[in-house]
Amino acid sequence: MSAKVGHLAPKFDMPSTKNIEKLNENVKSEDHSGRWTVLLFYPLDFTFVCPTELTAFSDCYDDFQGIGADIIGVSTDSVYSHRAWLKTPRNEGGVADLKYPLASDLTKEVSRNYGVLIEDKGIALRGLFIIDPEGILRYSVIHDLNIGRSADETLRVIQALQTGGLCQANWRPGQQTIKVG
Repeated sequence: MSAKVGHLAPKFDMPSTKNIEKLNENVKSEDHSGRWTVLLFYPLDFTFVCPTELTAFSDCYDDFQGIGADIIGVSTDSVYSHRAWLKTPRNEGGVADLKYPLASDLTKEVSRNYGVLIEDKGIALRGLFIIDPEGILRYSVIHDLNIGRSADETLRVIQALQTGGLCQANWRPGQQTIKVG
């Protein structure tokens, strides 16, 4: 299955850091039914751009929760690598105190299904996917490895989607949607 906007999002079931000590709780698509879900694919733990964007999304976590959205970080690293990175302070290149789980796509199946896997390197591009409460993929953006994504823009896109209306360029929450007819 491949990810296509406007269609059912590919299902996922991956080991995660939901229980950081035991590492025994998976993240599953069905656990997010009825909520908006942001899948945030990134290349590797312990790199340079990745911690900046993962912590930016964590710093806005309450805003995402406030609009009914969950965040899941995903890479092809193991949950053991994720745990070590989560226990590394931010000022040392870590992502300590991240407010959402990191999922391990060791099999690379989920990255492949979402079209972000760099096959010859075994890592994911920076893919961001927004899945609506009914499991439909509503938004997809894929960046090259060197460019981080914007938590603020992701919040804006979810809020625009939640209006159910036509939102012009640079639309912001509180603004009118486009009226037709």
